[in-house]
Amino acid sequence: MEVGLSNQVIVVTGAASGIGAAIAQRAASSGAEALLLVDRDADGLRAMERRLASVGATVAGASVDLRDPASSAAVAREGVERFGRIDGLVNAAGLTTRASFRDGTPEVWDDLFAVNARAPFLLMQAAIVDMTARATPGTIVNILSMNAHCGSPELAIYSATKGALATLTRNAAHAHLRDRIRVNGINLGWVATEAEHRMQSETLGLGPGWLAAAAARMPLGRLLEAEEAARLAVFLLSKASAPMTGALIDLEQRVTGAPG
Repeated sequence: MEVGLSNQVIVVTGAASGIGAAIAQRAASSGAEALLLVDRDADGLRAMERRLASVGATVAGASVDLRDPASSAAVAREGVERFGRIDGLVNAAGLTTRASFRDGTPEVWDDLFAVNARAPFLLMQAAIVDMTARATPGTIVNILSMNAHCGSPELAIYSATKGALATLTRNAAHAHLRDRIRVNGINLGWVATEAEHRMQSETLGLGPGWLAAAAARMPLGRLLEAEEAARLAVFLLSKASAPMTGALIDLEQRVTGAPG
């Protein structure tokens, strides 16, 4: 089974670091014709552009804040104007702000839903419009979370955004199956990324030893790695995963519903 992305123009959000960056790198190494990288971190985005360009990838960056609904349309225009089309989309950008039923606020709700649910919807919408206008197949991969199944108490609002995106993933897959547009999602478990390190060590005050302590509690003795998510995302983008669509795949160290 060959997993390749030749002749595909791929848009990846959250591409300056973490899971999005790993997906962009894996897509480039898998032969993507061109990549449009999206992130609000302009410096990180430029660094990723240089890294991929140095290995021969055709790449462009779009520094936008996905809180702004107009940014999604701008990203789509950039992809079409620069590369002529959008063949694949990965919605990897996301916020993980903690908020429970006790301390969640309307502001946090709006912020999380804007980035984690509305922006992916608008980007999917723009990609689907381009794909259907050209009457060509396309693929969309949404990065979800195991928290979409329920979520821990301090992630109530975050979990709701991922649940919303899970429904949108299946809805789009159903609506556009006859258009040969495949839409799948990955429910990620706990991944060791730069953003997670900042959240745990600084924001939550657990210090630099948080990773070793967390890893010791996991069945594999470690957290998931961004590259593991990237491999699955590129498989779902590729023809090797056809005709799979509407699938929400748990990438986790535990089996949902299993005891203990």
